[in-house]
Amino acid sequence: MPLGLRVLRKIEQIIREEMDAIGGQEVLMSTLAPKELWEKTGRLETVDVLMKAVAANKASSLKHDADYVISPTHEEMITPLAQSYLLSYKDLPALPYQIQNKFRNEPRARAGLLRTREFPMKDLYSFHADDAGFTSFYNVAAGAYKKVFERLGLGHLTYFTVASGGDFTKKHSHEFQTVMPGGEDTIYLLNICQNCKSEFGAGLAYNKEVVLPDSSSFKCEQCSQNNFTVEKACEVGNIFPLETRFSEAFNFKYVDEAGQPQFPVMGSYGIGPSRVMGVLAEVFADDKGVAWPEVVAPFKVQLIDLDSGRAARSGGSTGVADDVYKGLTSVGIEVLFDDRDDVSAGEKFAEADLIGCPWQVLVSKKSLAAGGVEVRKRGEKQGKIVAINDLTNRFN
Repeated sequence: MPLGLRVLRKIEQIIREEMDAIGGQEVLMSTLAPKELWEKTGRLETVDVLMKAVAANKASSLKHDADYVISPTHEEMITPLAQSYLLSYKDLPALPYQIQNKFRNEPRARAGLLRTREFPMKDLYSFHADDAGFTSFYNVAAGAYKKVFERLGLGHLTYFTVASGGDFTKKHSHEFQTVMPGGEDTIYLLNICQNCKSEFGAGLAYNKEVVLPDSSSFKCEQCSQNNFTVEKACEVGNIFPLETRFSEAFNFKYVDEAGQPQFPVMGSYGIGPSRVMGVLAEVFADDKGVAWPEVVAPFKVQLIDLDSGRAARSGGSTGVADDVYKGLTSVGIEVLFDDRDDVSAGEKFAEADLIGCPWQVLVSKKSLAAGGVEVRKRGEKQGKIVAINDLTNRFN
């Protein structure tokens, strides 16, 4: 819906900026993939969440009457695309990414925005000349993810988590897990020395699916401590080594410096913007509603008109709240203006807290008599009177 979409777009923009900052190049691929691409990688019958689109008229001889996969991920699409352009070692590394809807036939979609069958994803794919180049960028990408979650206000709750490789690799992958009571994953947080704190998140953790707490291998790789705490968490991002699995499947080779053909080493890096949005709503909620961080709030300010603006507007002139709205928006401040005349003050306050804009500006006879308008943070019972002429400076 309109307010939620504004939040989602701001989350996507933060992700986009951090991917661009490490050299990512944004593309947009098709959602439908010919099933032949999935047959090449051997995943057509092995990925259990795969959605397939079968042509309705199987008797037709039209060339477009074919079977497709509704992409849950895009390795099968990006690899042959890259194969057409990455011909030499001089073309590497390459870092294409997109923000696009994915479809996964989950047996039981649950938890609102946290797990749905259709969802937007930022997926970046990296192509490298060798393992050393991949490893170097893998660490850069992890650092970029850390910046994303810090900018979103989740850095102190998000852990760099060792996880299984799943369908992608025999090696471990890594997840970024945000600790929250409603999380669908269980992670073990290592109680390790400060020197061993992960540079990619709040600390180092293991997903329960990878290492059990009584395992002798469950310890910090640096200091060998194995004390831990158990937390519920939600996965907000993941990074995978793909090695040469997909480049080999498509016989995708580049020419190295010695003129020899080589398979590029690949990696995959995902963040689900709508999943992040759900986590933000959970983490920053109180008993009145959502209290969005300012960087992703649908509007910076919710302007609530409690003045006699109705009478002024009916007479052909504008009320004070109208002038405040024009003044704030004229300098680029995003304002949600509640100018309804048929809603009580109590209802306006309750809905403002529910929506969760970080700032509320109240225009009332009481505030005007005190010399201005009342400005208060979301969740505060009482704010401060600010002169109307000083209002734009208050939010810039």
